[in-house]
Amino acid sequence: MASAWKDLPEGLSEPARLLAEELRRIKDAAGLSLSELAGRTHYSRASWERWLNGKRVVTEQALETLIGAVDCDAAALRRLWRQATEPAAEESSAGPADEEPAAGAAAEPADGAGPEGPSPATEETPEPVPAEPAVAWWRRPVALVCGAVLLALLLVLAGLRVSRHDDQASAADTPAPTAPATARPAPSDPPCRAVGCAHKDPKTTGCGKDARTLQTQVIGKVVVYLRYSRACQAAWAAITEGEPKDYAVITDSAGDSETALIHWGYDNYSAMLNAADPSIGFQVCGFQPAGHDCTSTVTDLASVVASTPIPIGPASPPPGAGSAAATPSDSAPPSQAPPTDLPSPSPSAP
Repeated sequence: MASAWKDLPEGLSEPARLLAEELRRIKDAAGLSLSELAGRTHYSRASWERWLNGKRVVTEQALETLIGAVDCDAAALRRLWRQATEPAAEESSAGPADEEPAAGAAAEPADGAGPEGPSPATEETPEPVPAEPAVAWWRRPVALVCGAVLLALLLVLAGLRVSRHDDQASAADTPAPTAPATARPAPSDPPCRAVGCAHKDPKTTGCGKDARTLQTQVIGKVVVYLRYSRACQAAWAAITEGEPKDYAVITDSAGDSETALIHWGYDNYSAMLNAADPSIGFQVCGFQPAGHDCTSTVTDLASVVASTPIPIGPASPPPGAGSAAATPSDSAPPSQAPPTDLPSPSPSAP
């Protein structure tokens, strides 16, 4: 359904404007209302209103969820997002095109402009010089010798150029030696697994590549996630749509925990916990000034992924495990102050 869109903010950068316009086009082409779009992507209606009206640049997580939910050109949409989130390139420090050239120097035209007027040196009128009496060239032996030397030099240079051209042509005709074919190396195992991933960053270790969301919980406008990598056998917490000092804590039934604190922006993720033991349960709780709430506790995370078609993505809860169905359990961790020794946040949680 076509929408009567508001004008985008005047101060919006051109890449961000193009991204917002493309998101609007995709929504209209899919015939989705804001509520239907929120239901398909598991992001709130208010979040999509901000992204579609240029108030904020859409997060990478929400973009990937949209790509999985509707028919669109994924490569073009990701390229627009990268252009909108990359810092603006510095302007060239070249001087103005209308700057006059130095006296006696040839004026070169600027890109796309026509040639400039003559330089001050060419505009000056030469002083009159008395004409020399006409003398036949054969009566000037010095001039004759100089002309002969110059002609010989030109012939030598021409011969060198032809020789060099022939050498280059011969080299081009000779086939370059081919390197022996080598087998492409097989994909390597993840850099860490299970206890080896504990308390490490899921993004820098590559564990986020196959990550799946097993549980979500909405607290006001904040959404917290229980994330899991089957390749790394590790789990972690993520939080989106929050504000600085909002945080989420992942706790296992053995008492180990990690925290995702928003230092700046509105999302972050925690370090990982070992999730190899199927008897250990995991739960994520979110904390903000309005209150806190927790997801359900999940055990044997590998079996949950194997038995449920959970797509890879930043926000893809399994059927029946959405924010409305998730309720806190007896193992919810107590409220705690956010730690101060967390690593710097990433604007895109894995």
